[in-house]
Amino acid sequence: MQNKTITVKDKMQKSYKYILTEPIGKNFDPQFKPELTPKQMLALGVFGGHYMTDCKKEFPKDWFTRAKINPKEHDDSLNYFQKHASQPLKVWRQKGWINEKHDPRGWFQWYCRYYMGRRLPEEDTKQIKRWRAIKRHLAQVQKNCRIGDIVCRPRQRQVLLHWAYDGRKI
Repeated sequence: MQNKTITVKDKMQKSYKYILTEPIGKNFDPQFKPELTPKQMLALGVFGGHYMTDCKKEFPKDWFTRAKINPKEHDDSLNYFQKHASQPLKVWRQKGWINEKHDPRGWFQWYCRYYMGRRLPEEDTKQIKRWRAIKRHLAQVQKNCRIGDIVCRPRQRQVLLHWAYDGRKI
């Protein structure tokens, strides 16, 4: 694969550049095995539909053909489980979970860019560690819900969707 440089021009990043060094959707860290692609997540309904509405040009158009998005405001009815399962960006910043230089929108922006083929070894390690930690929600759903009962713990299932775990299949 020939490396490709992406230049980002959106509300949160002006002229940020990164390089795609891997083929789209390939060559992930062996510890990172998301169950959903960014396109699938957007189509299912995540983050109240109010995510990445100003940066469609950065990603493949087909990611947005069935995406449930609302450029004006967060709308929990757009979430697959119709539950609020997000913390404000302000909280993420306070906890040091956001790399302002590379991914000012947080984990999902990192995942989208990683999926596209960007690799930042130190940041990738940090974000994959965070992704793995979300499994605690998976364990709680498995412990407290019957298999196939998708109305059990819908907020935790929505959290799992936000982190590329398929909360519908537990």
